Amino acid sequence: MRKALFLDRDGVVNREVGYLSRPDEVDWVPGIWELCAAARDAGFVLLIVTNQSGIARGYYSEEDFHALMRWMGEEFVAHGVELSAYYYCPHHPEHGVGEYKRECEDRKPGPGMLLRAAAEFGLDLEECWMVGDRCGDVGAANAAGVRRMFLITGTEPAPCEGSYETVDSLARVTAALRA
Repeated sequence: MRKALFLDRDGVVNREVGYLSRPDEVDWVPGIWELCAAARDAGFVLLIVTNQSGIARGYYSEEDFHALMRWMGEEFVAHGVELSAYYYCPHHPEHGVGEYKRECEDRKPGPGMLLRAAAEFGLDLEECWMVGDRCGDVGAANAAGVRRMFLITGTEPAPCEGSYETVDSLARVTAALRA
């Protein structure tokens, strides 16, 4: 069985800009490359799990999203780390348009994306870690049985329900990986 480092995208890999859809909008979160290298060195598979309500709302297409993620994957490689896969939920139960307006087990806090990744990559979720910046990330990690959940402070105005460790930077997670 393998282990993975699950990363939320917006707010963890790149700074939150509100419905990111183009490479020229990407501003990498400080420490992301060091974190990914430490995870790789510790034997973790790198996976992104991201809600994408911008697709549901019609702000950009799934094709636009995939093009951005291909570009981001190339940037990972250029920085010496490989993103093994990404999982996304294009649905929203309230703000979705057409086929995208629906409940979905993949939408965090649902564990669907993590469970699918576990099946596809042969992951032992009890050995996996996750880094997020929203209570939905905590909920998904806890529901999937992820061993360690790190919540970056500054996004949520109140504490989240569930089990997690708060960190003020990716450097804190990198240090935990190297410990």
